[in-house]
Amino acid sequence: MVDTIHTICPGVISIELSPTSPQQLLPPFAAGAHIDLHLPNGLVRSYSLHNAPGTANRYAIGVLHDSASRGGSRWIHEQLHAGDQITISAPRNHFALNEAQEQTSVFVAGGIGVTPILSMLRRLMQLGKTAHVIYCARSRSSAPFLDDLSRLASASLTLHTHFDDEAGGPPNLQTLLATHRKDAHFYCCGPAPMLNSFEASCTALGLTHVHLERFKAEACTAPPAALNGLCTVELRKSGLTLELPKNQPTLQALLDAGVDIEFSCEEGVCGACETRILEGEAEHRDSVLSGAQKAAQKSMMVCVSRCRSDRMVLDL
Repeated sequence: MVDTIHTICPGVISIELSPTSPQQLLPPFAAGAHIDLHLPNGLVRSYSLHNAPGTANRYAIGVLHDSASRGGSRWIHEQLHAGDQITISAPRNHFALNEAQEQTSVFVAGGIGVTPILSMLRRLMQLGKTAHVIYCARSRSSAPFLDDLSRLASASLTLHTHFDDEAGGPPNLQTLLATHRKDAHFYCCGPAPMLNSFEASCTALGLTHVHLERFKAEACTAPPAALNGLCTVELRKSGLTLELPKNQPTLQALLDAGVDIEFSCEEGVCGACETRILEGEAEHRDSVLSGAQKAAQKSMMVCVSRCRSDRMVLDL
């Protein structure tokens, strides 16, 4: 149920969701999680939760009206109203907060990318931890949830803001990150240029505890491996064996075979279709798994990734 919708800043709304019945309980979530909205126009879109974990039976999301919308954010901004009922997924989290961190956690947020970071900061305040936030936007007036961040700012949470129109250009993240301890955990969510700058800065500074989340698929410029021929794919739970072309993502073949599998973005960013690999190797083309996770070959995003080995066994 959509409880409330209110404007945060031009082009950004916050939506609060609750169960349709007081007897229902929403699944708990950890800071950094997101949910899928199943829209009546048939689209499924993922949005990060920005409220604190443990909030009584409520989810809060922020939605940017993307000028390049393919129908998701536009429909939400134009058609969704308080009192409407909408289907959502259980929370998923590929951007988890390290709650055991003793050093000050450092966050870089760009525009609407502040939403999962807000939840993380609220959780750290619950735990009595310290944090530093570098919040960037094109302008002060277009910075979503700036008031929320300002209210959180305290001796435990320090806030550095950067607005391109006031500063004359984008921030120098390497300079801003260099003042922090190398054993801290560093988090970033925002537009692709910021994420790329963040990764490059962390590499240059020798930072190892680095976490990021992308809202859009990262351009995969690496050419696929030699993926000629077919792969025999055994689906352990359903007892099916399929022959799949190695040069195509596996999701459509699974759906054609009647396999019941959750999926959402079909771009390799939301993690909904993550499937355990029991045997074999995948050619990973997603923007969710880290390099180490891809090398471990324990799971794959079947919407974009492909079979590398001649045989694979999936936990489906």
